[in-house]
Amino acid sequence: MNYSCASLLLASLILPGSLPLSAQTPNVPDWALPGSATHKQVPPPTDFHRPTVTVTSPIGIFEGQSDVGGPLLPGSSFYDAATQQYTINSASYNIWYTRDELRFLWKKMSGDFSLAADVAFPDPKGYGDRKAVLIIRQDLEDDAKEAMVALHGVGLIHLAQREEKGANIKETFKLPAASASAEKSASARLPRLGLEKRGNTFTLYVSLNGEPMHPVGTTLNLHMAEPYYVGIGFCSHVPDKSDTTVLSNVVLENIAGKVR
Repeated sequence: MNYSCASLLLASLILPGSLPLSAQTPNVPDWALPGSATHKQVPPPTDFHRPTVTVTSPIGIFEGQSDVGGPLLPGSSFYDAATQQYTINSASYNIWYTRDELRFLWKKMSGDFSLAADVAFPDPKGYGDRKAVLIIRQDLEDDAKEAMVALHGVGLIHLAQREEKGANIKETFKLPAASASAEKSASARLPRLGLEKRGNTFTLYVSLNGEPMHPVGTTLNLHMAEPYYVGIGFCSHVPDKSDTTVLSNVVLENIAGKVR
């Protein structure tokens, strides 16, 4: 299944500050539907891909943004310089298995880096497995080699990788959802995530209650050719329904040891 010519045209016209565009009701493959009591989302067919749609206009500290995997509904994003907040809207299948769909704000980089952000989900009724991510990708295609830190809507945090292009994603470390929810009261501190690259070693950092950022869990080892794409993204996990995440106080430095 591919975009129609009209859908591709709509996607190509998205601007960084625009709202999601509404097209005709998309035809969602059964395998892409989210899990429920009567249905289980499964891996996509091995030969299934959609082209990524990219806008190369800068947004905040990032050089461009992409609808990785050509989601059925185009995504959008907006940066508020006054609040230092990135609002990302996306309707997308998943960031898992052998291919991804997400709205991805990226910067092309080489060498080590430190990346961190506060994460919130404004709508508490979104799908539980939606993912706000800090991510490094070898390319912008849907099956790219990658390492990511994700906060799920239910509060689960994990560090995972796709070791080779087209391979299944493997989870390296999982932090249970006991105290990691991004759906907190206005007075509570938002969870803050960090991803550090030091050579071929990637480390997850967290702060769940305002404490200093600290490494947790097992590191992963992955070689990324330079340059690569690094940044923030969001996946609603529901292919025909847009949802929103807000990432704020984003730190991205081209050196390890600066996660804060």
